[in-house]
Order: sequence, then C-alpha cells, then structure tokens
Amino acid sequence: MKNLHFKDFFWNSDLTCTGGYDAIIQYLNDGKRTCKEVEDFMKARASIEEKYAKDLLGLSKKVCGHNEMNTLKRSLDVFKLQTEHVSLSHLQLAQSMREEAKKLEEFREKQREARKKVEQQIDALHKQKSSQFKKTIDSKKTYEQKCRDKEEADQNVNRYTNTNNTKHMEKLYSKAQQAKQNAEEADRLYQQNLSTLGKVRDDWLKEHVKACEMFEKQSVERINFLRNIVWTHLNQLSQQCVTSDELYEEARQSLEQCDVREDIEHFVNLRQTGDKPPAPVAYENFYTGQKPPNGAPPSRLPPPISRRYDLLNGAGRRLRCFPSSNTQTLRGWNSYRAVRPVQCWRFL
Repeated sequence: MKNLHFKDFFWNSDLTCTGGYDAIIQYLNDGKRTCKEVEDFMKARASIEEKYAKDLLGLSKKVCGHNEMNTLKRSLDVFKLQTEHVSLSHLQLAQSMREEAKKLEEFREKQREARKKVEQQIDALHKQKSSQFKKTIDSKKTYEQKCRDKEEADQNVNRYTNTNNTKHMEKLYSKAQQAKQNAEEADRLYQQNLSTLGKVRDDWLKEHVKACEMFEKQSVERINFLRNIVWTHLNQLSQQCVTSDELYEEARQSLEQCDVREDIEHFVNLRQTGDKPPAPVAYENFYTGQKPPNGAPPSRLPPPISRRYDLLNGAGRRLRCFPSSNTQTLRGWNSYRAVRPVQCWRFL
C-alpha cells in the first residue's frame, strides 16, 4: 500500500487559498493539545499516588497489635513494615511519573519552537504571495483597461481618416499614440508583476513542501513519543502491582508462620496464675461455729435451748411486762422475786 504524505494531499486550486496548510496546522495544534492533556493527566496521577503513599505511610505508623504477643505479633509487625514499604514504592512511582511528565513537557516545547520558525516563514510567504497576487491582478486590470483605451483611440482615428480637419486628425493621432504607449507600459508592468508572482509562487511551493515534510515528521515523532510514554506509564503501574504483591507475599509468608496453639500456649506459660481452682465455700453455723463435714448438707434447724433460757431471752425476742394500775414496773429479774407477780406477760 502506498504511503500517504502531507505534501501530496494538502493543495488548493486557488493560489491565495491556505485551506490545506490550515488543516495541517489545526492537526498539529490538536496534537500539541493532546500532549498537554497527557502531561496534565500524568501529573495528576502522580499527585494521587503521592497522596496515597503519604496516607499509607501514616497508616503504617499507627498502633496495630501493640498488645499482641508471640507469632501473631511478629506477623502483624511484618504486615505493618510491608505496608510502609508499599507506601514508599508508591512514592517512588509518583516521582517516576513526574519525570515522564517532564520529558513530555520538554518534547512538546521542543516541537513548538521548531514549528514556530517554519510557521513564521510560511506565514510571511503567504502574505507576500497574497500581496503580489493582488498587485498582479490590479496590473492586469490596468493593462486590460489601457488596451481598451488604445482600441478606442484607434477606432476614432479610423473613423475620421477622410476628414479635412487636419488639426482634429492630429489630435486623434496623438491620443492613439499615447494610448498605445500606455497599453505597452501597462503590459510591461503586468508581465513584470506576473513574473514576480511566479517567483513568489515557486518559493512558496518549495517552502510549503518542506513545511509539510517537517510537520509530518513532527507528527510521526509525536505519535511515537506519546505511545511510548503511555506504554512506559502502564509498565510503571504494572511494576508497582508486582512490587506490592511481592511485599504482600512477605506478609503472607509471615502469617503462615503464625501458630494459633503456640500463641495460646505462650500466653498460658507467660501469664498463668495457678493450676487449681478455688475450693467451694463451706457452710458455717452461726450458733455452734462448727463446720459440717465435707459433703454433709447444712442443717436448717437451730440448736435446742432450755426453757429457762427461752423464758429469759424470749427466744431471741425482747421481754416486756404490762402491769396493772396497782403494780410497779419490773426492774430486772431480781425485782421480779421481790414484788408481787405482774398481771400478765407478753413476748414481743
């Protein structure tokens, strides 16, 4: 398949038309905008990676499993350490992305400077071409008008050839001669401007072809550069995934060394307080102060007491006397034997 090139397909039939050139410039401007967009994208992604790395680094410094012990504590320490390493790898990734974005920025500026010189040269040729074309067209119109004036003067001379007015004929001959000179001068100026326009056109054609070749080369370089830099960007992201997985694998290997029974036994050996439980709480009788033999159920009945003890103490209740109006209140047990009996006794 034949390769298509800028220099072969961006011409216009009108000499002053710049449609083909403008289409190429628009394409280059769009490409430059694409470079800037990719550059901004990579810078933004680098900022995201940097923020994530700093947040992850801060997270790895927080307490996690501080009170844990033995194999699980070691696994959690490795987990935190690998999290820190992952954050540092993301920080390095952010720096790499910024470096790639910087390369793209330098490439874009380099192309812009190279284009600027060519565009200025082509723009100057376009102005010169348009100016010369206008001058040529004006000189052509002048030439055509002078030719019509010459023809009119010649017709007047022919029309009055047989007249006897010599003075008038001389005047017509003079006008015809002057018209002829003016037409010749206009023709000379027209041919001169046309020749100049031809040279300007030839110069413009050469520079236009060179500009098309240069612009096409820039476009090829831009597409290749963008493709490669995005490819590199994706490789960096893939490598980051591999690096993170390797670091996480170390944490997983540490978790594989975590032994549940070993941790339980470690805690028991380190913090044990005794291997015998406390004995059951025995019943202690309030009255006898004796403890029942092991396994004997406690008695629910109080020990027997004497009648006299019951009378004096009221089985644990207070003794009160309600005498009649002609008796005296008892003053204790001794007074009870010295006076006559009270009328009644009541235990409360």
